[in-house]
Amino acid sequence: MTDSRKKFKELDRGFYDFKNLFEYSDISDKGLNAKIINELSDKKNEPDWMRQRRLKSLEIFEKTPNPSWGPDLSELDINDITTYVKPKSSKKSNWEDLPDDIRDTFDRLGIPKAEQESLAGVGAQYDSEEVYHSIQGYLKDQGVIYTDFDTALKEHEDIVKEYFQKAIPPTLHKYAALHGAVWSGGSLVYIPKGVKVDIPLQSYYRLNAPGAGQFEHTMIVVEEGAYVHFIEGCSAPRYNVVNLHAGSVEIFVKKNAAMRFSTIENWSRNMYNLNTKRALVDENGKVEWISGSFGSKVSMLYPTSVLRGENARSEYTGITFAGDGQYIDNGCSAIHLAKNTYSTALTKSITQGSGKSMTRSLVQMTKNADGSRSTVDCENLMLDEQSKSDTIPVLDIRNSNVDVGHEAKIGSIDQAQIFYLMSRGISKDEAKSMIVRGFAEPIAKELPVEYAVEMNNLIDMELEGANG
Repeated sequence: MTDSRKKFKELDRGFYDFKNLFEYSDISDKGLNAKIINELSDKKNEPDWMRQRRLKSLEIFEKTPNPSWGPDLSELDINDITTYVKPKSSKKSNWEDLPDDIRDTFDRLGIPKAEQESLAGVGAQYDSEEVYHSIQGYLKDQGVIYTDFDTALKEHEDIVKEYFQKAIPPTLHKYAALHGAVWSGGSLVYIPKGVKVDIPLQSYYRLNAPGAGQFEHTMIVVEEGAYVHFIEGCSAPRYNVVNLHAGSVEIFVKKNAAMRFSTIENWSRNMYNLNTKRALVDENGKVEWISGSFGSKVSMLYPTSVLRGENARSEYTGITFAGDGQYIDNGCSAIHLAKNTYSTALTKSITQGSGKSMTRSLVQMTKNADGSRSTVDCENLMLDEQSKSDTIPVLDIRNSNVDVGHEAKIGSIDQAQIFYLMSRGISKDEAKSMIVRGFAEPIAKELPVEYAVEMNNLIDMELEGANG
């Protein structure tokens, strides 16, 4: 067994590192075995088919090795992780009904305010269970379903059973299997045929427990001709023990439907972020990914679009920041299974200090992808001579009648620009910040305003941490 009680790189993350007393109403034993899985399924009063899915996923997890590429995961020992922590609150539909400490946490994060000003529905998860959920009545009247995943399994079992693990099977990789075994919390979003949800829905996941994992399951089904924008937020305070995030996002975009998925993953530097996101897109459907990955000690995340219908489209825009002691291994994939499909990806990474960034992109053109097109643009900015940044593109082309392009740029911050700004009376640190924010601007403009502000704040925190 590894000893995860070690000192992690300190960085002042302001109110994001605010933590409550570690309290709970129920908690699993550390580690993972069939007994823990059965106890979890019993507590949730699940149907037998879900229990069997969990146990099968556990079997796959135990037989599957860690990936032999990418970051070193040897420090992450499942025997040191608590996989289920139930907070001392049941799910509420009024913020005032939550315990003071939990409500205060989400107030600091700005979730209730955002709900009032710009959201059509909100879910808030604390450790392993949702503690708050709401949706505007007019959406319910149109048949929109937006609820926590445990409730969905009870009240909409037919939908959950039809789609669960269809986009992300437990055989995909070791931590997809782990998720299938111990998932808890998350959201179901179901948009009926032809319904356009004009105001975003948002779920926020807060992990407060030290030495624990968070394994929320998000399932989004957008029926024919429908539209939705879903926003995901994640954060956790800093501890000196390893925490783990291995959530799952399964998206199903039907014929002529579209959806946008925006996220800022804002973890502390004791977190291993091994999340999985995957969309299946049908004829004339479209999925947009807007992604920011910040803060974790190690991140491995590659949102994937499976374009299985003719004229299906995907667009990915993402940014990462790797500071001292961080290894951010991110990117995206587009798998073209049908004719005239189109994908585009813009990835940006920023590194400084001992930070390491690895950007991976996969474009696969199958024999059935006649007339399909794809463009990938990777831009990496290194802020000093110590940081490392690499790009690994994979172009798997099995059809001669396709158009695929890839461009990668890796460079350091322009000292001439720094000098010019300083000559105009701007300090060196602020000049550096301005250049970095300019580099990130294409991603910021695609995010909702409050998330663009959060992203810029996180970048400033990283830069201030490096500047001392």
